[in-house]
Amino acid sequence: MLYLSTRGHPDRKHFCDILLEGLAPDGGLYLPEHYPQIDDAALTRLRSAYHQQGYAELAFQILSLYIDDIPAADLRALCEKTYTAEVFGTGEIVPLRHLEDGLWLEALSNGPTLAFKDMAMQLLGNLFEYELGRRGEELNILGATSGDTGSAAEYAMKGKKGVRVFMTSPHGRMSAFQQAQMFSLQDENIHNLAIEGVFDDCQDIVKAVSNDLPFKRKYKIGTVNSINWARLLAQVVYYFAGYVQATESNDQKVSFTVPSGNFGNVCAGHVARMMGLPIDKLVVATNENDVLDEFFRTGVYRVRGSADTHETSSPSMDISKASNFERFVFDLLGRDGARTQALFGDALALQGRFDLSGDPAFQQAANRYGFESGKSTHADRLATIKDTYSRYGVTIDTHTADGVKVAREHRGDGGTPMIVLETALPIKFAETIQEALGHAPDRPARFTGIESLPKRVQVMPADVQLVKAYIERHCQ
Repeated sequence: MLYLSTRGHPDRKHFCDILLEGLAPDGGLYLPEHYPQIDDAALTRLRSAYHQQGYAELAFQILSLYIDDIPAADLRALCEKTYTAEVFGTGEIVPLRHLEDGLWLEALSNGPTLAFKDMAMQLLGNLFEYELGRRGEELNILGATSGDTGSAAEYAMKGKKGVRVFMTSPHGRMSAFQQAQMFSLQDENIHNLAIEGVFDDCQDIVKAVSNDLPFKRKYKIGTVNSINWARLLAQVVYYFAGYVQATESNDQKVSFTVPSGNFGNVCAGHVARMMGLPIDKLVVATNENDVLDEFFRTGVYRVRGSADTHETSSPSMDISKASNFERFVFDLLGRDGARTQALFGDALALQGRFDLSGDPAFQQAANRYGFESGKSTHADRLATIKDTYSRYGVTIDTHTADGVKVAREHRGDGGTPMIVLETALPIKFAETIQEALGHAPDRPARFTGIESLPKRVQVMPADVQLVKAYIERHCQ
């Protein structure tokens, strides 16, 4: 399996090369040359793999379709090392919970940092250590987080041989628990950079550094954001796990609702659907930062500036520039790299927007790709959290609440199961849970008093050169 850039760069690369590289040389994102197809017999084998051998075997079976430069025995061992009951709290790894008629929650937040990002990041940490050890090399990971990516990456990479992490985050815009998870880590290979701005400023810094090829090569810069294909690929697995738990036969379909700001989580669902997983709808749930909802309703993709990026009670989705969206648009446009470059490399830079409303491909998007969308507000989150607790005794976090609210609007007559992807455990957003329910959510014992631990963080302006200088000083 070879990988290509969404912007048409002529090079084709193997998995382990793009694992360590991040962005393509032309600023595009990597995708496989084709999506492996899952026929009925293969889906039956995957169903059996999950139910009889567990999530790790399901992950191995799917990943092996995309990875041909890691020996099968090693890849299986990496999956078995990653997806254990000890790490994720249950042998099912991603159990389904029935909420109400036609509506299910898929638990993705049982990992070390209590967020769905652990599902991919734990594997990514093991893949990095394996490949760097095989090559005898080191890697400096530069990332951006609006909340959960940072802690998931740092917990996955701390203590890993040959890896340093430089994680940018918007200063003061994450929840107190999210900040404490990251900033309390004292490991020498972990560096937290609190950027005076919003998440998109952090993401822009990561892309600017990645596009400086001499700097990137000199300091061996890699990424853990969902622009890294390996992370998105790992997320594809739990769509298959959700499907085989919710259905008894391969002629059934399911739908998924995915809280999304950066389009990475739901893009993994798009990949699963392109492979042939019987997905009916992929519903994108946004908060007040509704750039994705606007596109799927109107065909207009309009990036907001920092001043127009709202600070909300589902802060991990406070994003107005969805970096993974380029992968879907590349497929939408028939994998036309030149046109994708014109939209994401030129139109966005010059105008901050593009309009596909008149394009026949967009007009067929819902039927061809199954995408729908909806929006949730702070008032909606409070009402959904309160309703879900009062009716079912289930406490959900703010992002999952966005998903449940939107899912209820799109589930149809209930004949097709609607699975909402859980985003995080409620303790990560305790202030809003307190507001909604009048009491704090449960806190795992290992995180007692985390907010009072010493912090290790550097605050700096949103300046690419300052970030580069910091990396240089700490790579000596």
